[in-house]
Amino acid sequence: MGLHHEHVVRQPTLDADPGPLILRAVVLPGTEPQDLWIDHGVVVEGPIADATDITPTTSRGYGYVVPGLVDAHCHIGLDANGEVDRATSEGQALKDRDAGALLLRDAGSPADTRWIDERDDLPKIIRAGRHLARPKRYIRNFAEEIEPGELVAAVERQAARGDGWIKLVGDWIDRSSGDLGPLWPVEAATAAISRAHELGVRVTAHVFGEQALEELLDAGIDGIEHGSGLTDHTIEKMAANHVALVPTMVQLENFPAFAEAGEAKFPRYAAHIRDLYARRWDTYGRACEAGVPMFAGTDAGGQLPHGLIGDEIVQLAKIGGAEFALGAGSWRAREWLGRPGLAVGDPADLVVYAEDPRERISAVKHPEVVILRGRRVLRG
Repeated sequence: MGLHHEHVVRQPTLDADPGPLILRAVVLPGTEPQDLWIDHGVVVEGPIADATDITPTTSRGYGYVVPGLVDAHCHIGLDANGEVDRATSEGQALKDRDAGALLLRDAGSPADTRWIDERDDLPKIIRAGRHLARPKRYIRNFAEEIEPGELVAAVERQAARGDGWIKLVGDWIDRSSGDLGPLWPVEAATAAISRAHELGVRVTAHVFGEQALEELLDAGIDGIEHGSGLTDHTIEKMAANHVALVPTMVQLENFPAFAEAGEAKFPRYAAHIRDLYARRWDTYGRACEAGVPMFAGTDAGGQLPHGLIGDEIVQLAKIGGAEFALGAGSWRAREWLGRPGLAVGDPADLVVYAEDPRERISAVKHPEVVILRGRRVLRG
């Protein structure tokens, strides 16, 4: 297949050699301002002579900082038609970076994006290899398409391509029923997840409806993407087993359009999708209250543009409040993914705000400064 291109605008740059920096700020989720010292790309003990002060100009005399934001469900190297070229992939990563998303969990892509690892000006990526789906049961050109008996071998292949994650397509339209239906027999899913765990790899799955979610939880899955079909029973299972949920709230806003597109051919599916959409706030609110670990992800790179992490965090705040949402897109997400925060010796990946985003959550969409590996992002 050919690669699809989009215009890439003039790229913002990073400070070439900023030298040591000092920033006075409240490091969230803390409450008291402190001096944050940065040198040679990492957080260090201070003081340092001749450090450049990058504290925002505010009446308080300090700003607010979060460890670099995390988009825990996006797709670098993918658009609505499939794999894209390097220039387009670079543009996607830069949009995320400029929004403050400095760590990306790529939840499935046909593109080889390992070259990004060599770029100091681009976010770090945690890959899940390529989506695994059955033939003609998912979006064309996205997935490695295999039958259930081949799923274990496919998991082994994608484990080698990824960074500790595998992505299954758990459900999609089943033409025989005209509604959402599981892609994998329970036995096949269980064997595949077991093999992934033997390889030291975690497994997550795209799931919209109820049945596949229940079956995949029984199969021992580690994460659920979207999860709009959660019930009291599956919420209880996820909370008890610490199964991660990335609800992708900005993607769910497309559910009415999905329903309209499928109405003529699959009216049962359309009605189901509309129902899932109508009760989404109640569904995720109950999951939050039950203690299901939830994280921020945009699903950018398929139908949606990149750079939407702030929008996702704003939506999550409607579920659990501002500090819950910020943690879901920053410090808690980093801990879940095994990546550093802002302790001494950690990479200086952080986002600076002039005001406390816990007080006005929409501020998360407008960083004052983004710092990647100790260098300021210069946004043109």
